[in-house]
Amino acid sequence: MIKQVLIGVLCGAAVLTAGILIGHFGITMSSAPSWVKDVAKDVDESLIEKFLSEVDNIQIQENLRELTKVPHMATTAGDEQTVQLMLKRWQDPETGLDQAWREEFMVYLSFPDPKKPNKVTVVSPSDEVLYTAREKEKTYTSDQDDPEVVQPYAAYSPAGHPKGKLVYANQGKPSDYQLLNNTVDLRGTIAITRYGGAGRGAKAINAAPYGVIGVLVYTDPLDINDGLMSDINETYPHSWYMPPSGVERGSFNGQFGDMLTPYLAAKEETYRIPAENITGIPPIPIQPIGFEDAYRLICELGGKAAPAQWQGAFNCTYNFGGPGFQNPSAFNNSDVKLDIFNYEEKKNSSNVMGVIKGSVEPDRYVIYGNHRDSWVHGAIDPSSGTSVMLELTRVLGKMVKQGKWRPRRSIIFGSWGAEEFGLIGSAEYTEQYFTKLSERTVAYINVDIAVFANATLRASGMPSLQKIIFKAAKQVDAPGLDSTSVYDNWIQYSNRTSQANGLIPNVGYLSGAGSDYAAFVHYLGITSMDISYTYDRSKTNARIYPAYHTAYDTFDYASKFIDPGFVSHQAIARTAGNVLIRLADSLLVPLNCSDYAETLEDYLNTAVTLYQHQLQERNISMEPLKRAVASFRSAATHLDQVIRSSDLANETPLTVRRINDQLMLLDRAFLDPLAFPDKYAYRHVIWASSSAGKPTFPGLADAFANAESQSSAWDKVHYHLSVLSQAIEGAAHTLGDVI
Repeated sequence: MIKQVLIGVLCGAAVLTAGILIGHFGITMSSAPSWVKDVAKDVDESLIEKFLSEVDNIQIQENLRELTKVPHMATTAGDEQTVQLMLKRWQDPETGLDQAWREEFMVYLSFPDPKKPNKVTVVSPSDEVLYTAREKEKTYTSDQDDPEVVQPYAAYSPAGHPKGKLVYANQGKPSDYQLLNNTVDLRGTIAITRYGGAGRGAKAINAAPYGVIGVLVYTDPLDINDGLMSDINETYPHSWYMPPSGVERGSFNGQFGDMLTPYLAAKEETYRIPAENITGIPPIPIQPIGFEDAYRLICELGGKAAPAQWQGAFNCTYNFGGPGFQNPSAFNNSDVKLDIFNYEEKKNSSNVMGVIKGSVEPDRYVIYGNHRDSWVHGAIDPSSGTSVMLELTRVLGKMVKQGKWRPRRSIIFGSWGAEEFGLIGSAEYTEQYFTKLSERTVAYINVDIAVFANATLRASGMPSLQKIIFKAAKQVDAPGLDSTSVYDNWIQYSNRTSQANGLIPNVGYLSGAGSDYAAFVHYLGITSMDISYTYDRSKTNARIYPAYHTAYDTFDYASKFIDPGFVSHQAIARTAGNVLIRLADSLLVPLNCSDYAETLEDYLNTAVTLYQHQLQERNISMEPLKRAVASFRSAATHLDQVIRSSDLANETPLTVRRINDQLMLLDRAFLDPLAFPDKYAYRHVIWASSSAGKPTFPGLADAFANAESQSSAWDKVHYHLSVLSQAIEGAAHTLGDVI
C-alpha cells in the first residue's frame, strides 16, 4: 500500500514538473521579453541606405553659409553665436538630439591688442621708419572688412620690442639655426623663417639659444602656391592660391590643452600653475607676415647665398643676411623692429555637447567631434566639418524623433571650443571625464576640416578601424564620378600592398597632435580616426589648402574653389556617418585586431632593419620585442577565429559584451604613463609623436637617434625596448581567453 502511494506521488510530481516546464517554455517562446530581440539585433543595412539617401549637399551648403556669416574666434561674440546655433539645432523638437547642453572651461588664451596693433618695420640708424609691413590683409570681398577680423598674430608670443639685423633661417629647424650660426653671428638678430619643417613655436624656441631676439614667419609661395604670386590673375580671388597679403595665424604653443591646468579640467576654481612655469611657448617675440612683405625683406638681404634647398619662389637669391641688408640697398645698415603687444587672459570657452542615448548598451559611447572656433570666418577650418556634423545630426536626429531608429550604443557629439589655441576644448573634456571615457568609449571619430579639396578621400586612424572605413567608402558614390565609389577613387590616389589584404587604400596613422583626436588617442588610448576629402598631390605641392588660417577662408572661397556644389562635403558626411552608425549599432564592435597585428609586424621589421645590428654590438636584445609581436599576432588570430566560429546573435549577451570589451579596450593596453616624461599627455607607446622620422615605434626611434649622438643614452634605448615589449605582450593577453 505504501509502495503504491509513493509511486503515485512520484508520478504526480513528474507530471506536475513536466507541466510547469512545458508551460514555462511555451510562455517563453510565445512571449519572450522585447529586450531579447533587441540584444541580438545587428546593424540594419536598409537604415544605412536611408541615411545615405537623406544626406543633402544643399543643407550642408546652407549650414556653411550660416556658420561663416561672422568671424568666430574662440570666446568672441561670433563664437557665442555659433554656440547658440549648435544648441538650437541639437535641441530642435523634430530633428534634434535626445539632449544638448554647453560645458564651460576657464582657459588661458592669447590675443593681440586691438588698440595697439602689432607692427613690423624697417628702421634706419636714426629710427626713421623706412618700411612698414601690412597690419591687415588686403580686401577682396566684404568679409575682409568685417571689424571682427583679428589682426594676424602669433598666439602665445610674448610682448616685446626687439630690434636687430635681419637674417634668413629657412624653416627655423635646429639644423637651420646651427648652419646659419656657422656663417653669421646671430646674437641680437631678428630671424625671418618660413612655415613648414618645424612647429610654429619651435621656430622661436630653436632660435633663442643662439641669441636671436625676435622671429618673423611667413608662407613661401613655393610651399603653398606652387610658386604663383600675383593677385592680378594668379591668386585669390581668381583661384584657390593665397594672395600676397595673406597671413597664416596660429597658436604657437607646443602642448595641447589649457596650459595653466595640466592634467586637470580648467574649471574656475581649479588649481593653476604660475604662468611663468609654462613650457613650450616662444621665449622671444614672433610675428607672422604675408609673403609680399617677406619678399621685400628677403630680397634685400646681404651676406652669403643660402643653400639651394633654402631657396623659395621669390625672383631673387635668398641670402643668409650679413647679418642685415645688402649694400647698396634701400635698407642698408637698417634694422628690423618688432612691436608686439600681445596679452594673455583667462576666459570662458564652451563645448557644446549632444547625445543620442543607446537602447541596449547606453553605457558604451561612440563619440563624434569637430571643433567650432576659427581664426577668422573659418569656412574650411573648421566650419566645413561643423556643417557636415550638423547635417549628420539632422538626419539621425530626425530618425530618432520619428521613432524609426535608436542606436544600440550611445552616440555623443562634441562641438569643441578653443581648438585653435591648442586643442583646448577636447583636451579639457577628456580630463574632466577621464575615468568614464576610459572605461566606456568604443571609438572617437574626428572630422575637423571635412574638405581640403575635392579629389579624393583621406583617412587616418588606428589599424583596427581600417576595414570599417573601407566598407563605408565602398557604399558612397565618389563626387562627380559615375559608377565609381569613394573607395575605388581613393585607391587610385593613395594605396599600399598589405600582406593579408592585397592592394588597399593607404590609411595614415594619428601619431601627432594635429586636431582634436590627440587627447583621445594619446591620453586616453581610445581607438580613433580622422577623415576628410583632399587634393591630388600630384598636381600641387601645397602643404595645405592655401587660404588656411587667413582672412580669405570664407564661404566665397569654399563655394568657388574648394567644393562647388558641396558634393565632397556630402561624400564625407555619408562616409563618416556610415562608420558612425556601424560603430554604434553593430552587434559586434567592428574593429579588427589582425590589421593591428600587421602594423606591429611592419613596425618591428623596420626596427630590426634599422637598429638590430648596433643593438647587438651593445648586448641589447630585440628578442623580447619579437616575441611580443608574435604573441600579439597569435592572440589576434585566435580572437578572429573565435568571432568567426561564434553565432553571436544566439550567444548570451555577456559573451558578446566580453568580446566587444576586448576590442574596445585594446588600445588602452598600449598606454604607459611613464614612457614619455618629456612629452605632455603622450602615453600611447605605438602612436606617440616622434622626431626621428622613421616608420617604426616612436619611443624606440627617438631613443636610438639620441643614442647615436650621446653614447650614454643607450640605456634609454634598452628601456624603450622593454616598455614596448611589455606593452605589446600585455595587449596580447587582453585578446586571449578570459581566465
